[in-house]
Amino acid sequence: MRSAMRRIDLHTLREVAPLLCAGDTVLLSGTVYTARDAAHKKLIALLDANPNQPLPFSLSGAVIYYAGPTPTPPGHIIGSCGPTTSTRMDPYTPRLSSLGVAGMIGKGGRSSAVVEAIRQYGAVYFCALGGAGALAAKSVVTLREVAFPELGCESVKELILKDFPVIVGIDAKGNKIV
Repeated sequence: MRSAMRRIDLHTLREVAPLLCAGDTVLLSGTVYTARDAAHKKLIALLDANPNQPLPFSLSGAVIYYAGPTPTPPGHIIGSCGPTTSTRMDPYTPRLSSLGVAGMIGKGGRSSAVVEAIRQYGAVYFCALGGAGALAAKSVVTLREVAFPELGCESVKELILKDFPVIVGIDAKGNKIV
């Protein structure tokens, strides 16, 4: 485990993923998409219904943040947006990884199938601090809803992050700290 904090621009994640090690502390900047279990279920349903139909956002190189931000208070960009428990997305993660997802942000451990998918596709699982959603919100520069508005706070949102603090929970080689 290395101690120096790295800054990563998420559009370069595919290139830097092989250099990251489980336990590295990282500041992420760039685009992520929020998606919890309900949004994952809808994405898989869309893929099952018509595999050739484009999804509401591209999975190629995407980073998915397992979060459902609370309503935005006046004068703020976003409400509290801490991570949710990642294991709820485990049934969907291998398939989405096979379609190009480069990274995931959440909290807690992952199933052996997800660890294998991360290794197989060279993705990275980042762990964010649970219980600190108000602090996480300070790293959000912009927010735009991109899919499933009927899900309310669980709709898919595109967030632009600046220096979002995380730890590499599972690296692209399948090494893990969770």
